[in-house]
Amino acid sequence: MKLKEDINPLLLQVFRSVVWVYSVITFVPWYFFSGAGANLERSRRIKARSISRHPAGPYRATNSQEKLVAWLHPGVDTLDKMFEYAARSFPQRDCLGTREVLSEEDELQPNGKVFKKVILGKYNWLTYEEAYQAAKCFGSGLVALNQKPRTNIAVFCETRAEWIVAAQACFMYNLPLVTLYATLGPVAIAHGLNETEVTHIITSKDLLQSRLKAILCDVPRLQYIIVVDCKPTSWPDIPRGIMVYSMDAVKEIGSKPDNMAVERLQPEPSDIAVIMYTSGSTGIPKGVMISHGNIIAGITGMAERIPNLNETDTYIGYLPLAHVLELSAELVCISHGCRIGYSSPQTLADQSTKIKKGSKGDTSVLKPTLMAAVPEIMDRIYKNVMTKVEEMSKFQKTLFVLAYNYKMEQISKGYGTPLCDSLVFKRVRALLGGNTRVLLSGGAPLSAATQRFMNICLCCPVGQGYGLTETCGAGTISELFDYSTGRVGAPLVCSEITLKDWEEGGYYSTDKPNPRGEILIGGPNVTMGYYKSEGKNHEDFFVDKNGQRWFCTGDIGEFHPDGCLKIIDRKKDLVKLQAGEYVSLGKVEAVLKNCPLIDNICAYANSDQSYVISFVVPNHKQLMALAKQLQVNGTWEEICNNSQMEKEALRVLTEAAVSEKLERFEIPKKIRLSAEPWTPETGLVTDAFKLKRKELKIHYQEDIERMYGGK
Repeated sequence: MKLKEDINPLLLQVFRSVVWVYSVITFVPWYFFSGAGANLERSRRIKARSISRHPAGPYRATNSQEKLVAWLHPGVDTLDKMFEYAARSFPQRDCLGTREVLSEEDELQPNGKVFKKVILGKYNWLTYEEAYQAAKCFGSGLVALNQKPRTNIAVFCETRAEWIVAAQACFMYNLPLVTLYATLGPVAIAHGLNETEVTHIITSKDLLQSRLKAILCDVPRLQYIIVVDCKPTSWPDIPRGIMVYSMDAVKEIGSKPDNMAVERLQPEPSDIAVIMYTSGSTGIPKGVMISHGNIIAGITGMAERIPNLNETDTYIGYLPLAHVLELSAELVCISHGCRIGYSSPQTLADQSTKIKKGSKGDTSVLKPTLMAAVPEIMDRIYKNVMTKVEEMSKFQKTLFVLAYNYKMEQISKGYGTPLCDSLVFKRVRALLGGNTRVLLSGGAPLSAATQRFMNICLCCPVGQGYGLTETCGAGTISELFDYSTGRVGAPLVCSEITLKDWEEGGYYSTDKPNPRGEILIGGPNVTMGYYKSEGKNHEDFFVDKNGQRWFCTGDIGEFHPDGCLKIIDRKKDLVKLQAGEYVSLGKVEAVLKNCPLIDNICAYANSDQSYVISFVVPNHKQLMALAKQLQVNGTWEEICNNSQMEKEALRVLTEAAVSEKLERFEIPKKIRLSAEPWTPETGLVTDAFKLKRKELKIHYQEDIERMYGGK
């Protein structure tokens, strides 16, 4: 999507002539010195083929046509062996980094609210050898506290170094780790703990106080709580029969010679490593059983798509570790000796909500080379930068737009723009520390506009991936030399993909020009199924005649001639309207999310109705500007509830939908503006910011009835 060039046509022609001369002079030396020719060739080559030669597949990467890959190093087939290999290979290199908190202050906002702001110092690091020893002592201590091998243990904790140390301890001592999102509601937390029958839980001081304490009486089997925070604290109001230990105390118990001498039961590749509870976008969370062999295969496939991954890389960890994307990404880094510095969405950048004005966010201090992000976060960066562009002087804005459009033309041909990068986009790139060389996107579809913006302004490739908890997050990742948008790349070397015809939706492998159908993923990364859910296992998983496991994703995809996959629909998001038209709610949302007025949107349709409606979280700045134009006054809530504003916002949204070529029946006819943002804390989106459609429907039930004429 080109930006609008608001400039005198004569000046524009002069600018283009100068750029053309510059390009001609610099192209030949740049082309040969940068290896652009080889990169172009790589981007255009066939990346996957159907091994059956049938358009339905199965499709495999060209470098795994004969056999799928299941491990990185021979004999390293479990997670404890992988960590041991890393500690032996990179003993003195930094492994896990935590930023020190220098001070905390309360800052009064103009609206009267008080925000807690922090001033942070440098990162303090554990080496690989220190992290390995800490995990070993902690695991030994857990066993000394009656935690039995092959018996479930839970971790309910924010993303931090202690989470990974605890996880590695559990992998080492063959303790299946039950992971729960830090933002799950009390019913979901109690369900996960009771279903897995845990007696020990690892948590933080804040989560124990704010979420766990209220449900302790609803988890009768719980006997031990291990708090990861360093400072020992007394817990007078914990129910009788539950013992509370600090992580340091457990490590101290474990380091005693008698306990260290106890022989540990090493895991087999088929043993459960993690029971990962999904974030529950469709209801009560399900526990996915992931074996050691599954994770090893998944991270092997992911690592192969990141060129030159090695111990000089720095990764910033801030997404929930209870999500398969973050856990897999960090394990990929550990397997290659990278260092991992921890952060949070509230302290990530200089402008983040908890960072005191004038002090540095985590990316500025850490300067990561690798980063994973969900589209929600990238959409925010995109909108924030574009808002700042609108506020620039006419000269600055013109320069930015011309450079943006020039670079877009160049990268679409596979070429770089070093001068633009250093003169125009350096400040935007500095938002993420200035050293980012790979940005991995997963968890939800990434819009083409946001992906292209990241390529251009952050000056780094975006590897868009596709995977699910049920496949260890592994399925596909686009190659970093592939600058096309809207695709998720070819199958990883650990997995293969086949397309299954879906008659109801009208998707067939015989479709022209590209085969289409439901995506089925097979390979050693496909997990063992859902915990205590045989019926759902038979519905979603199957084993073929060769003994390979497959997972039916419910997503609809199409394979392009070069073997890359594009996600085009989702079975559960497809609604048939009264007149027989099929509407993909996900498609409508993905298109309209790029509208500057919209921060978040949920499209909704009833099959007995003839049109689509939407719930919209508007952008505060854009809506207030619109209100000023229309001379509508009031509080934020009053403006969102104003029928005139609703009507005007619908007009803007409709214009955006038409310009993006949505079909008439796909465009929402009525909307509801929501004054409250949708966060994991509100329960309306998951930790990965996926919409919880069921909860949103319940929350806006009265509005649904009003918009469909019931009230």
